[in-house]
Amino acid sequence: MSFTTIEWTDDAVIMIDQRLLPTREVYVKCRTYQEVAEAIREMIIRGAPAIGVAAAMGIALGAKGIKAGTFEEFYREYERICDHLAGTRPTAVNLFWAVDRMKRFCLENKKAGIERLKVLIKEEALRIHKEDLEINRNIGKNGSPLIPNGARILTHCNAGGLATAGYGTALGVIRAAHEAGKEIEVFADETRPFLQGARLTAWELMKDHIPVTLITDNMAGYFMKKGMIDLVIVGADRIAANGDTANKIGTYSVAVLAREHNIPFYVAAPISTLDLSMKSGDEIPIEERNKREVTHVFETQIAPDGVKVLNPAFDVTPNRYIKAIITEKGVVEAPFDEGLKGIAGKG
Repeated sequence: MSFTTIEWTDDAVIMIDQRLLPTREVYVKCRTYQEVAEAIREMIIRGAPAIGVAAAMGIALGAKGIKAGTFEEFYREYERICDHLAGTRPTAVNLFWAVDRMKRFCLENKKAGIERLKVLIKEEALRIHKEDLEINRNIGKNGSPLIPNGARILTHCNAGGLATAGYGTALGVIRAAHEAGKEIEVFADETRPFLQGARLTAWELMKDHIPVTLITDNMAGYFMKKGMIDLVIVGADRIAANGDTANKIGTYSVAVLAREHNIPFYVAAPISTLDLSMKSGDEIPIEERNKREVTHVFETQIAPDGVKVLNPAFDVTPNRYIKAIITEKGVVEAPFDEGLKGIAGKG
């Protein structure tokens, strides 16, 4: 890939500013954990796995600056940093998975000594980054057989290298199929209101020379009825124990359309996106974002002053619309309750 989503340096976390793509390729240097938290909150970096990696790196960055004489003093400040990162966005469970992992790791290594512990915490954050790259490759490997040669694939939002440490989940499956020599074409819908499909997915695929056609969100049904879509594949921000899946707003509509036209609908996500503590998607918290994202496109106002706006960032697709969930440990089909529990327990 010809871009880097996120990387660690000795004094900063560097990430590509996804708000400025595709017209400007700018990298932001976050020198404090507060700046990393702001980058997550303001969607400089976005996508569930990428948010998890960013949080881990932000925690490591914050830990470097802690001044403490005892582990107890260190951990009080460390926990405050972790909680600050965890408070940035509510829906993507990878964020909380990464924060919890970083907390556990600190406690497990409490006897290392404070300065050594800071180094170990950094190494754990880098391990999460490296693991995410490997996980995405395995998701791609497991999902590629589901993509027929000649397939025309619809994807929603961006679940590519920009949404992960690199390679991608849904786009990772597409990339793997492309690398296997399959002739495929991708339809990327624009994904209002933040336009992740138009700005990010189309940009990524064009960089990889994978054929892509951009459509608006309300065109999906038209192209399905015309027989121009063979399958749908999307990412996920949280998957409940029964397989109900939270993903970018508009995913549910695409899934309903796919069912109406007998088109298979796949979800690609790492095990860290599973939240088996939630029995169904009804329990998943849905982030409500700034109304300006709806009333404006960048700086251009497109709605009248004072209009009432609702802007949920995600919706939940019921498991009955999902043919399979593709993970790094294998592909799960219904009944999802049993399958997801089993695959989550694999070593």
